[in-house]
Amino acid sequence: MFILENQLKKLKISTSFISFVDDGLFISQSNSIDISNSHLYCSYNVLTELLEKFSLVVEHSKTEIFHFNRSHGAFNPPSLDLSLLGGKVLLPSNTWKYLGFIFDKKLTFYQHVDFYANKAISTVKCMKLLGNSSRGINPLQKHLLYRSCILPITLYGFQLWFYSRAPMAYHMKILNKMQRRAVIWILGAFKTFPSFGIEAIEDLIPIKLHLQKLRGRSQLRVYKLPHNHLLHSLIDSNPSRTTNFKSSALDSLTNCQRSLVKGHLINMANKSHECFSSFSLLNSEFSPGSRIIDTFSDCFSFNVCDKRNDIKFRAQKLDNLTIESSSSPSVALVALDASIKNNIVTSISHIHMVDKPLTRTIHQAVNVTSTKAELFAIRCGINQATRFDNISRIIVITDSIHVA
Repeated sequence: MFILENQLKKLKISTSFISFVDDGLFISQSNSIDISNSHLYCSYNVLTELLEKFSLVVEHSKTEIFHFNRSHGAFNPPSLDLSLLGGKVLLPSNTWKYLGFIFDKKLTFYQHVDFYANKAISTVKCMKLLGNSSRGINPLQKHLLYRSCILPITLYGFQLWFYSRAPMAYHMKILNKMQRRAVIWILGAFKTFPSFGIEAIEDLIPIKLHLQKLRGRSQLRVYKLPHNHLLHSLIDSNPSRTTNFKSSALDSLTNCQRSLVKGHLINMANKSHECFSSFSLLNSEFSPGSRIIDTFSDCFSFNVCDKRNDIKFRAQKLDNLTIESSSSPSVALVALDASIKNNIVTSISHIHMVDKPLTRTIHQAVNVTSTKAELFAIRCGINQATRFDNISRIIVITDSIHVA
């Protein structure tokens, strides 16, 4: 592959080569089909001669060609004649299956969704054989089989077609039909039952919401990959971690180009601006005996309110605490809370001293858990309170004692 890349570079042929075990793939991009075919022909010639020098045999009968095109009209690309190189005349096919993904010329992925949805439905029909001959399978077992065996098959490669601003009508129609067939099989319900009702009974969320959940997780998973991974070089704007693929990175696109490009990679790049660094759970400060609460145990005290008591009793206790703290100029009272709505976290903290509000802070973020939002609110409140002089005691009022 190293020799092949050098030879193609010397010939100034803009063709990329990918190899997966014994499958090779040439990729050529051009505004003209004829230019792409000429580049593919030359690349195939160079590769054939190179493999023959290594005493390797090219299986010409397995060679195929496929073209993508963004035009809205009919697209009939010409054939590629490899007979002079020992191959055959390659006629472009309508679909192309590679590593389990089924591509079409317009990248609508209709055939891909159809194939795996029909495969899932046939799997549902075959699973009837797994039960006892007299009793069959109970609904809990059917539910488990559907979640663990059928859904992963159906949603294989969903990142190819499920992304922002992508047309979803056809895909959702097929997948909703598949899930409805599966839920009717699980419950043994009538075919006239509404889909949302039987999905709620079976504790299954709609397939579109399930895909949104999986998409968010897969977009965040890229940040667990090694720093030298290809995906990092495409979406990462940190120059210290980018490699030779910088020319292909999304940072090289203009704002107008970025607005036109759609896909899972763009969504991952946008998601990177919503990620925040987290603390290390294995840090020595989190081990028992080294924590702040262990080292400075005389500086902390917790007054847990018993929820079994009457709400008026708890409110009276809180009022007494507020009145007591307001009488001393060296005590700061911090009241805080955090809430999540529509995936947006809002953290609010109020600081009072001598019965006078001193400051109020509001912070908003996305893709943050409620626990981290409460921790952030406590941290902001304490930081604001310590800025004032003569503060010897800080009282924090929160509804999350486990976070405190």
